[in-house]
Amino acid sequence: MIQDALRAAVTEALTALGVDPLPTSFAIERPARPEHGDWSTNVALAAGKPAGRNPRELAQELADHLTANPPAHVTAVEIAGPGFVNFRLADTWLHDVLTVAATEGVDNYARLQLGAGTRVNVEFVSANPTGPLHAGHGRGAAYGDSLARILDRAGYDVERETYLNDRGAQMQTFADSLAARRDGEEPPEDGYQGQYVIDWAAEMPADADPAEWGRERAIEAHREVLEAMNIRFDTWFSERSLVDSEAIVATLAELRAKDMVYDNDDAVWLRSTDHGDDKDRVLVRSNGDYTYLAPDVAYHRDKFARGFDLLIDVWGADHHGYIARMRAALAALGHEPEAFEVPIVQMVRLVRDGEEVKLAKRTGEIIELAEIVEEVGADAARLTYLLQSLDSQQTFDIDLAASESMDNPVYYVQYAHARIHSLMRVAAERGVERQPLDTVDLSVLTHERELEVLRVLFELPGMVELAANDRAPHRITTWVRELAGAFHGFYHDCRIVDDDVSAELAQARLWLLESARVGLVVGLDLLGVSAPESM
Repeated sequence: MIQDALRAAVTEALTALGVDPLPTSFAIERPARPEHGDWSTNVALAAGKPAGRNPRELAQELADHLTANPPAHVTAVEIAGPGFVNFRLADTWLHDVLTVAATEGVDNYARLQLGAGTRVNVEFVSANPTGPLHAGHGRGAAYGDSLARILDRAGYDVERETYLNDRGAQMQTFADSLAARRDGEEPPEDGYQGQYVIDWAAEMPADADPAEWGRERAIEAHREVLEAMNIRFDTWFSERSLVDSEAIVATLAELRAKDMVYDNDDAVWLRSTDHGDDKDRVLVRSNGDYTYLAPDVAYHRDKFARGFDLLIDVWGADHHGYIARMRAALAALGHEPEAFEVPIVQMVRLVRDGEEVKLAKRTGEIIELAEIVEEVGADAARLTYLLQSLDSQQTFDIDLAASESMDNPVYYVQYAHARIHSLMRVAAERGVERQPLDTVDLSVLTHERELEVLRVLFELPGMVELAANDRAPHRITTWVRELAGAFHGFYHDCRIVDDDVSAELAQARLWLLESARVGLVVGLDLLGVSAPESM
């Protein structure tokens, strides 16, 4: 688009001016201050010193050359400061944005090749199958799935995975708790006490194995609420499978062969300090039991064995201290540190009627994610969880998320999409049919509200790249709200098929609607939120 055209023109000008060597990279950016123009480049600063040229003098030569040979859409070239070159553009560059968005459509607009050839495993949620997901899990679930969608849009080969810690003492305690409730008894002192244990025990057949039945019932509960939030995993990975396949034994053997484990006090230790951890870690206790670390290392070894180039694990804030030891273990197995990333999900504070809520209304216990989805809706839940950066604590206002008002971010954005379809229906009812794009004169789009929609729409490809690189879905949330705001402003000030709107302008605005629709659908889909045609 416009940056590519400007970059090509600048490179051609540098060549014509005999600049050698040519810079390997230079910025084409929007100036911080609008009075400096529409676009700016630091190329004279980047190229001047290596080429033995004064940057400001080189900037002036560039400005003169580009003024004499203006790139498409450029109306003026100016210099500023120590050697910045600023461009002023005609509105036609924004009309090109409309054409690209409308032509490429939902399937291809803002689809990048940033991660082409890179296989990524995004693991998230990974809750123990000993109960339903709680409201706090929702933030990591929305984040992980949205990140996977963004990476996919950016060209990565992405798989979604969740890990089931379905072996060990906690699973036996859960089974004992279910069995006790089924038999009309109290759970063990250290057992699971939630209302869900009572409810699930009432469902459990008398002849069922509590351990197996309870595991499947918990997984079913997780799957049900996640699918309600439009989240589906490619792989539900069982920790038990690591034992059955002897993957843990094989992992320990590989570490021993690399001299990365040693025996001390009848336990097996990982030399994690060799790779940056603050102390060595126990893998096998003196009684022969594995620590949590041993199956986790085997699990991540298995992921790499499945051919993934990059592992992204979305963990809760309570796991922050676990990152160094896992990274050290993977380094011990020969994997590069940058091949393993761990975004940390900060806590969510639920608020209703202005007061913090910690207990569910129905049971007086921890609020289940299913209750949040039921109360506010899946779309509102997802977008609300994605409003802020993952590394900041979040306040989730239940009343606001459930409201049908323009103060509710998801309603505000979805209503913009519904308005587009409403306007299209009105045009059809009045017999106005949208003509082929190549026959429509877009130069009539000169109103500031029209141009603002296109300015925001232009930013989407760059925003996808930024969100992918920074692992930051909230940037898409911010962008889609900006596009909705720009469209609502256009709706307020500009008519489509009124008597005082010319046929030429009506056609151009119908295509503006289509380009905005494309942007909203793409943005909402990256967030896992639906784009309703009516509300």
